[in-house]
Amino acid sequence: MAYIDPHIHMVSRTTDDYRAMALAGCVAITEPAFWAGFDRGSVEGFVDYFGALTRTEPARAAQFGIAHHTWLCINPKESEDMGLARAVIARIPDFLDCPNVLGIGEIGLNKNTRNEMQILEEHIALAKSRGMLILVHTPHLEDKLKGTMLIMDAVRNQGVDPGRVLIDHVEEHTVRPVLERGFWAGMTLYPDTKCTPQRAVDIIEMHGTERLWINSAADWGISDPLAVPKCGLEMRRRGHLAEAVRRISFENPLAFLSQSGRFRTSV
Repeated sequence: MAYIDPHIHMVSRTTDDYRAMALAGCVAITEPAFWAGFDRGSVEGFVDYFGALTRTEPARAAQFGIAHHTWLCINPKESEDMGLARAVIARIPDFLDCPNVLGIGEIGLNKNTRNEMQILEEHIALAKSRGMLILVHTPHLEDKLKGTMLIMDAVRNQGVDPGRVLIDHVEEHTVRPVLERGFWAGMTLYPDTKCTPQRAVDIIEMHGTERLWINSAADWGISDPLAVPKCGLEMRRRGHLAEAVRRISFENPLAFLSQSGRFRTSV
């Protein structure tokens, strides 16, 4: 069954992972800009990274028939240095016309600090000025509910349509308020700090499939680039029909991402 992984960090993965994903049915991915596991110290480092996301990774993915898309930002974990963050934001427009760029992301909050909030608001303003989609990172569990509410308020305060914003890393505490306020919600199948496939299917059974997707967020940490099809197998094991699996792993991300006008799949 064809699927989309709408949040995965292939710059941190091997080419063998692209091949395995293609064999499992992956036809498209989106790769948000993220924290590389260390704090980058210069604007030039981010410019090189954005070049990899807009040139190198699309070429690697194309070898296996996978359409590659990206989102650009400075991650909230690196937003405490506001001088650096603003200098990076100033360079992002240089890349926004690249054909695989869908929008701004993954922006959001890490520790819910004042500096992080200011840089979040500036990212939102940039996305709004260019009419682009937004993909949001929510904090880890101890700060997640508060951070999620702060992020949604920031989006509302700038008059951005919540239907063009994906709030990622939702779990049992945050999925309901995200959906109730009209946002799209992403469940991240990351083994230690996000959702397991079993928990994700529990959430689907409790909240349905409207405006909800699953993603792997596979990166340099302990993670699984095949988490999306494995979650589909868990759904089938519990008796869900193939059409429900396709909705959560293909049709929903297709519906949200196609709002950009640039999203495509290989099927």
